[in-house]
Parts: sequence; structure tokens; C-alpha cells
Amino acid sequence: MTSLIRRLRRTAAIAVAAAAGSSLALTGTASAHSGTATGEAATSAPLTKGLYQSAYSERNHVLWTTAAVGRPPVTRSGLLKVDPRTLKVKATYTPPVTDEATGAVEAVYGVAVDDEHNTVWTTNTRNNTVAVYSQRTGKHLATLPDVAHAREIVVDERHDTVWASGFGDGSLVAFDSRTFKEKKRITVDGAGPTGLAVDERSGTAYAADLNNDRIIQASPGSTDPRFVPTGDAPISIALSKDGRTAYTADQNGDGISVVDLRKGAVTKSVATGKGVLSVATDNRSGRVLVVNRTDATVSVVDPRKGTVVKTAPTGANPNHVEVAGHTAYVVDKSGTGPAGEDQVTRIRLGH
Repeated sequence: MTSLIRRLRRTAAIAVAAAAGSSLALTGTASAHSGTATGEAATSAPLTKGLYQSAYSERNHVLWTTAAVGRPPVTRSGLLKVDPRTLKVKATYTPPVTDEATGAVEAVYGVAVDDEHNTVWTTNTRNNTVAVYSQRTGKHLATLPDVAHAREIVVDERHDTVWASGFGDGSLVAFDSRTFKEKKRITVDGAGPTGLAVDERSGTAYAADLNNDRIIQASPGSTDPRFVPTGDAPISIALSKDGRTAYTADQNGDGISVVDLRKGAVTKSVATGKGVLSVATDNRSGRVLVVNRTDATVSVVDPRKGTVVKTAPTGANPNHVEVAGHTAYVVDKSGTGPAGEDQVTRIRLGH
């Protein structure tokens, strides 16, 4: 594969973040169906158009989701507060207007919660910023600049740190979760950091480098990153419970890589499906959930054996998976709701 084709594919992988559409219509009628990755019933509900990612708050028992419709000027975007039991939208918060003439807003895409400080953080990809909102009131608290094509965000509560990936300039940017001030920035020329994960015990952040088939490791006390090889076009990353192993969703490999972070080497490659886009770890079982966007499925992988345990259908164009306790949440861009809404699917995970 030529370098030009690889770059075009990887750029296209980022572009799938933006969903086409013209309105954010809300609903919340859940439906149950069988045939999930655990063999148990799953529950799906249409939420709104333009779903992108989700993050669960244990403190508030809330599922936060982001939505943005169309290309700039993006005028329809929302931070949704969803009841994880009923899958109904409890509230929708509209980002601040950035251009009065066009009505463009600070559209939200990536999302993470900070339960220690009761905030929710978003990446505002089109605006090259990240933002902070109150979980209690939904109030917009701050917009933090200079994160080029901000894609994902992750919270390290133990070290009062929030990391954001800047795909546009190869940067990893850390903010103080108390003061919202920038505290660290690492920029790697030619890198394309996308997915993020953090080991809260050590404070080490890991980013999937879509452009260079590697993981960028940012350790506390060091300004020089470490590079760990992984699969072809990694776009999402998750860690094992002990932080010793990373799992990357490899777009061009149609599966995941299991990476020994101490040895700095891939130990297993597991094929899961076409269009791998998002990965998350079930810390209870040690298994890994993988979203296969093109195949419209979610796979459950046993990383120790290097095998797929089960694969089950989701809504069309699944975009992100979040695991919280005994439950996984998959948001999609299916447009299958009564008014063309995208949906969230809740899957109860087995032991």
C-alpha cells in the first residue's frame, strides 16, 4: 500500500466523525431485542441525529453523549444527558454560539467525565478547542484553545489531569482538571493522535497514532514520548485493568492488536470485522469490546487467547463503545429512529 493511499484512508477515518443531517430531533422510546454479544437481550433507543461518543458518570448515574450535525458552519450540536436505565434524554445542553452571523456553535464530539470535580469535558473538533461543562447544571464553564482538530479526551482523576489528542498537529495536551489551565504539551511531528487512554496509577497517557502505526506514550516527568509499534492504522486504544497491556483498533487491519507495553511489542492480532473504529475494556472479565463500523457489529475478544468470543449486530454505522460496570453502550449513526435519529444500544455484559 502506498503512503499516499494510507494517508487518504486515514484522513477518511477521521472524517467519519461528522454525520450528515439537518436537525437534532430528540426521542427516547426504547426497544428490546435479542442476539447480543453476551447472549442476553439488548435495549436500543433513538436519541438524536449526529451521535458521536458517550461517557458514563458513576457519580450521577448518567450517560453523557455528544452530537453534531453537518459540516461548518455547524449550527446543530448538543451535549445530551441520558438516563442509562430508560435510555431517555433527560436534558440537552447547546454549546455556545461562536458566530452570530451564521449561528455556528462550538460543536461537541469527543466526551469524558470527571466525577471527582463533577464536570464533563468535550472536544470541539471543528473549533480546535476543548470545553468543560458542569454535570450538575449543564452550564458551560470554559473553552480551552489550541488543540488542533481535537479528537478525543480522557480524564485522570487521581492526578487531576485531562488529556486531549490534537490530530491536526500531532499533539497531546494535558489540562489541570481543577483550574482548567494547560499543564503539559507534547508535539510529535508527523503524528496523528486519535484515541486516548490513561493509566491512573502511573499517570501515563497513551495515544493511538493513526499516521504511523504506533502508540505514543507520555509519561509523567518526561517531555520525550516513547513510541510502541502496533497494528495498521490504529484509531482507538484501551488498556487492561493492570495497565500493562494496550489494545488498539486497527482500521486497516480489520481487528485489534494486543500490545505488551513493557516489551513494546504486539503479542497478538485478532481479526474482528470491517471498519474497526472503537475499542473498550471490560475490567471485570478482562475481555475487550470492539466496534466494527462497516460490518455494523460489536465483537467480544478474549485477549489472552487471542480469539473472538462472540460477535453480534448493532445499529448501522456504530461509532463508539463505552463500558461501565456490567454494561456496554454503543452509539451509532444509523438514522433508524422515527425522525431519522441515531441510537444508543445498551448491552448487559456477562461474567
